Amino acid sequence: MLTAAVIPYARIIRDPHYRPLWIAQVVSSFGDTLHYIALVVLLFRLTGSGTALAVLALAQIGTTLAVGPVAGVIVDRYDRRTVMIVADLLRAACAIGLAFTGQAPTAIGIAVVMAAVGVPFNPAFQALVPTLVDEESLLAANTVRWSTEQVTQIVAASGAGALLLAYGTTPAFLFNAATFIFSATMLLRLPRRHPVPSAHSDGGAVHRFWAEARAGFAYARHDAFIGPLLLVQGLASFATGGTAALLVVLSTRHLHLQPNQFAWLLIAIGAGALAGPFLLPRRFGADVRLVFWPYVWRGLGDILLGLFMPLPVALAILFAYGVGTSTGAVTFGTSVQQRVPDGMRGRVFATLDVVWATGEIASIGVAGWLVDRVGIVVIYIGGGILLTLAGVLGLVVTALSTARR
Repeated sequence: MLTAAVIPYARIIRDPHYRPLWIAQVVSSFGDTLHYIALVVLLFRLTGSGTALAVLALAQIGTTLAVGPVAGVIVDRYDRRTVMIVADLLRAACAIGLAFTGQAPTAIGIAVVMAAVGVPFNPAFQALVPTLVDEESLLAANTVRWSTEQVTQIVAASGAGALLLAYGTTPAFLFNAATFIFSATMLLRLPRRHPVPSAHSDGGAVHRFWAEARAGFAYARHDAFIGPLLLVQGLASFATGGTAALLVVLSTRHLHLQPNQFAWLLIAIGAGALAGPFLLPRRFGADVRLVFWPYVWRGLGDILLGLFMPLPVALAILFAYGVGTSTGAVTFGTSVQQRVPDGMRGRVFATLDVVWATGEIASIGVAGWLVDRVGIVVIYIGGGILLTLAGVLGLVVTALSTARR
């Protein structure tokens, strides 16, 4: 039984077309985790204030909004392997710059540029995977990617504190630069994809470029599956952006945990996220309802977190939260990959990223303004109600769409 369960994942890891991409992401994810923690430590050490961290978070999300439409066109028009390699090399250069900066504004500026040049990477990755593996292996490929990223992040985060204390932030940034270079080297082993000529031949280059961007958005908005998903994703990101950002506030003000106990909450989420893709998606496949059911139980979980304080209850809720998040993410990616034609896939994923970032940045702003006025409990209960409604809306739309067929 166990052997049969792991066969699809072992097969996808051995796949010579997928394995270089997977190895590149495992190594790069380790470096990204060290980089994130080192950047937080650096900014806090340089400023002594959390304001710089808030500015950085908002600036990075805003960058996704600004660059996303452009990134989608680039991903669909040019060789995706090349797009990912260029993004890796540019991010490596930025990481090296961060290693030798000693001023907060400079560090924030470099980090924002790093986020900007990295925006095309995820749509390119998501669009590339279906061209490397057959449709039956898509779910296994996405599961392996997601779960190994969780393991890598847990391992990297657990040792990051000791490493930074012993050696400072500079080695962490340099190590991240090395992982980007390694990733680019591994990506060279992937097959090339010939550039796709623009379907909009009239007008200048800039006109054609924006015409392609508008065409991608129009496709996403009118597609029977992606259109409703845009609305649901927008509601979900608005419901979760603030609660995710303010988990540490919930920990101290509502759960009354010590700072060192906050890590237990993150571990519970990580453990659930690691287990999630191997549970429901393996049993039911890429059923689109598994995109929306996790919103329902995560929303109910946020409500329960606002109502109950015992740590064991919170850990159980957050474990389920992690299971739902990973289940939804893997099913979401696979469902979009299966339904969207290759020539539109980059723009659709970029559009979904922009919608998510829009809701997230609005949520963080609203929750940050409200938390000291109404309290963290109201934030979590309100966010949970909205997220539950988003999940129910997605399930209803899916049921109606299925009934019409």
